[in-house]
Amino acid sequence: QLQLEESGGGLVQPGGSLRLSCAASGVTSDNYAIGWFRQAPGKAREAVACVSSNGRSSSYGDSALGRFTTSKDTAKNTVFLQMNSLKPGDTAVYYCAADRINTRSDICVVRLWGYDYWGEGTQVTVSS
Repeated sequence: QLQLEESGGGLVQPGGSLRLSCAASGVTSDNYAIGWFRQAPGKAREAVACVSSNGRSSSYGDSALGRFTTSKDTAKNTVFLQMNSLKPGDTAVYYCAADRINTRSDICVVRLWGYDYWGEGTQVTVSS
């Protein structure tokens, strides 16, 4: 069974950057698009970004456009989320998960449903 583990969270000042990692184990993540999600206290979970299973395509939610970039290192079985120009509103627990609905290797879809094999999450706090 696929297992995903996030890392790289922490405390950063507004305007700073962080790079999150989502490492896959158990089985290869090559067959799955990987999505990034976040949930702030008292708020609903939000779909942030995704990368296709072949790593060549990515999509972003409105909150991530122009500031976040997701990529995939197939050799390392790891997906990354580079977050720049961070704002206090980006404070949340960030999760990665695998898309069990999408059967195509060249696209991914930013949505909440259809994702599974959730990691435990990593806390990102943006504060001065």
